[in-house]
Amino acid sequence: MRIPDLIAHRGHTARYPENTLLALESALRLGARFVEFDVQLTADQVPVLIHEPELERVAGQSASVLELTLQQLNGIEVRESGRLGSRFHNIRIPTLAEALALVAQYPAVTSFVEIKRQSVEAFGVEAVVARIVEELRTGAGPYVVISFLAEVLEVARAHGVERIGWVMREWNAAARQTADALQPDYLFCNYTKIPAAEDLWPGPWQWALYEVADPQLALQLAARGVALVETFAIGDMLADPRLAREVS
Repeated sequence: MRIPDLIAHRGHTARYPENTLLALESALRLGARFVEFDVQLTADQVPVLIHEPELERVAGQSASVLELTLQQLNGIEVRESGRLGSRFHNIRIPTLAEALALVAQYPAVTSFVEIKRQSVEAFGVEAVVARIVEELRTGAGPYVVISFLAEVLEVARAHGVERIGWVMREWNAAARQTADALQPDYLFCNYTKIPAAEDLWPGPWQWALYEVADPQLALQLAARGVALVETFAIGDMLADPRLAREVS
């Protein structure tokens, strides 16, 4: 029976504010071997962990990370109160450097670092990739740069990034053509986009499908050739004996 590897999507998001050091640390302590987080740039071009730049959902404020400096961001709490209530306090947006320093304490863990479209549109692909790769070179353990934008991955490769992952929006002929041209190390896709009656595209890549929260579904996807499944519920998934892996 094939057992897929599990990626902690934005950390242990089911229990903690996403893309925070608290969420990442929980996933790491639980034994996650792969973590994923999103990176945007601040107004002073410091890479920080956040999904969309607008702060309304995670912090309840009508502001954008792209228009605030790191110093300004440090005074903003990201409690995700709409989802998590009043459980958390004094949680701020971490820098990429802080996240990498945390993950580096777990040398066997690979980070999937997603470069987001909004920062690329605001600052330009070259500036964004160069700044993030600079941080990765100084502080990262094993990492993979991923993005929905093929251009970002091409520039990342030009900057010496060894492993890339393309996140597909759709399963169609155009996406297949892009994958064949890009030849990424990983292909990410929402599992609901993959037709049940079709085989996964063969190539040099490993398939990583999201958003999976059911262990049985994870095993079914693995049987189809999926190497990794990405989940917000990393704690529950790791605790399921069906997904247990032997520790080498």
